[in-house]
Amino acid sequence: MAAVSHGDFLSLAPVKQAGGKIVSAWSVEGDFDPALLRSNVFEVEWPPKSGKKKEFPEVDRAAWFTPEEARRKLLASQAPLLDELLTRVASG
Repeated sequence: MAAVSHGDFLSLAPVKQAGGKIVSAWSVEGDFDPALLRSNVFEVEWPPKSGKKKEFPEVDRAAWFTPEEARRKLLASQAPLLDELLTRVASG
């Protein structure tokens, strides 16, 4: 099973976290095996002020959750993403 790379992507309204970071999210209907997740990476100086660069994955794992489980795992500031998704899915 391959990662979803096509379909109707649904953009969700961005949310602002307590620290000021803006989180943009989307959804798409399709089959996805979390074990097949392959993330892009970003480079950062690590340890800080060491002059050394290290790469880290943007996403370290994927999993499926019920809406209730997802809500417990999300930051409170990210809950509106789940609320919007559930509302839009329910309305077709």
